[in-house]
Amino acid sequence: MAFGFGFGGFEVLFTIAFLLIFGMIVVTVIRGISQWNKNNNSPRLVVDAEVVTKREDVSHHNTPVAGDVTGAHGFHHTSSTTYYVTFEVKGGDRLEFAVDGREYGQLAEGDRGELTFQGTRYVAFARA
Repeated sequence: MAFGFGFGGFEVLFTIAFLLIFGMIVVTVIRGISQWNKNNNSPRLVVDAEVVTKREDVSHHNTPVAGDVTGAHGFHHTSSTTYYVTFEVKGGDRLEFAVDGREYGQLAEGDRGELTFQGTRYVAFARA
């Protein structure tokens, strides 16, 4: 008995899905390299700024235990946190940068000083 959707159809769908996922990965890598290059070629700027807000973005990840793709043996749960700080410069413009956890912990809303950045890359903040 034929269902009209044999292994040939599955192979085509699998190939299309694989190519789409692979294409998204390639685009993401190219964008990352492009942003890295743009930052490296941007001037390093130092401006007076104030810390106006801080936020955290927590991502949760579930991975099947021992490579079991079905999850029948449970999952290994992990999380990662990305820290962001928003600075306000003269004229009222706001700039948000991802910072490491140590830097995030040392900065407080209302801190004033000199912000150093290069493109979209945070470099340092020195309190006045």
